[in-house]
Amino acid sequence: MTEILFYHLEQRPAEAVLPLLLEKTLERGWRAAVQVGDVAELDALDAALWTYRDDSFLPHGTGEGGQVADQPIVLVTDKSNANNAQIRFFVKGAVPIEVGDYERLVFMFDGHNPDAVTRARQAWKALKPDHQLTYWQQEPNGKWAKKA
Repeated sequence: MTEILFYHLEQRPAEAVLPLLLEKTLERGWRAAVQVGDVAELDALDAALWTYRDDSFLPHGTGEGGQVADQPIVLVTDKSNANNAQIRFFVKGAVPIEVGDYERLVFMFDGHNPDAVTRARQAWKALKPDHQLTYWQQEPNGKWAKKA
């Protein structure tokens, strides 16, 4: 069964949290697909992943480039899974609608954006009857607390 995690971002934005989760994904030997809401968000995230830390970068490609199947992390705006990812992240306006053949889905939403919170609630209600979901909320110190 696919594990589905909801991450309620309140202290740090997705650009700060996602790289850490992607590093853990690669440590597990998994491939990741990261779905964003539109091309502008994809371009911004692409740049952020190359420069998020001075001493490191996350190897990745976009759904538009060649040899996407060889990339450990692929950024997309659609539901494609060209690199056969085991985990799929939904950020920056992308919302999980279908589960697919993933080990894990991670939905990250901005707690300061009322529209994002509404979309998260709708996704939770839609997925809850058929799947096991967990809800994680950022505490003031930046750590994550499991709330449901």
